[in-house]
Amino acid sequence: MISLHTPIQESALRTLKVGDAVTISGTIFTGRDAVHKYLHEGGQLPPEVKLQGGVIYHCGPVVMQDATGGYKVTAAGPTTSIREEPYQAAIIKEFGLRGVIGKGGMGEKTLNACKEYGCVYFHAIGGAAQVLAECVKKVRNVYMLEKFGSPEAIWELEVENFPVFVTMDAQGNSLHQSVFNASQAALLDRV
Repeated sequence: MISLHTPIQESALRTLKVGDAVTISGTIFTGRDAVHKYLHEGGQLPPEVKLQGGVIYHCGPVVMQDATGGYKVTAAGPTTSIREEPYQAAIIKEFGLRGVIGKGGMGEKTLNACKEYGCVYFHAIGGAAQVLAECVKKVRNVYMLEKFGSPEAIWELEVENFPVFVTMDAQGNSLHQSVFNASQAALLDRV
């Protein structure tokens, strides 16, 4: 198991390869469809959202407000990442992301950006939302809540030992593409 802490140095990401099991600790930011589209169209992040060397998590967490006015994450499962494919490469480049967490993988544009700019796609286990929420130790802040609503807002989360697997690395390898190619070949052999 490889342990990473945010912000992540590019040199650390360049050593990761498809199949590596990783835990992430530190600060991560959530970002789904609305945020990606907004940024792609020239929208500005609040100055407190520091993505350089950071990780964006394709997640709409279930968050409860407590009696003190703070927040607690009760479910933090990944959402399907391919919806961000039209935007992700540009966001990796512009904001200096080192990691993207989601499920289901992403396409060629994102894979090329990972290789060029030193980023990795981490696959989180779908269906484990409550288990993953246990890795969220604190909600540091929420941004754009009024603009996008709770699931689409940017949640700043402090995580500890958040478990993920590398499925797209910074060398241009994609487990998702390899599985697709093998499936296609097996299918054609049967025809």
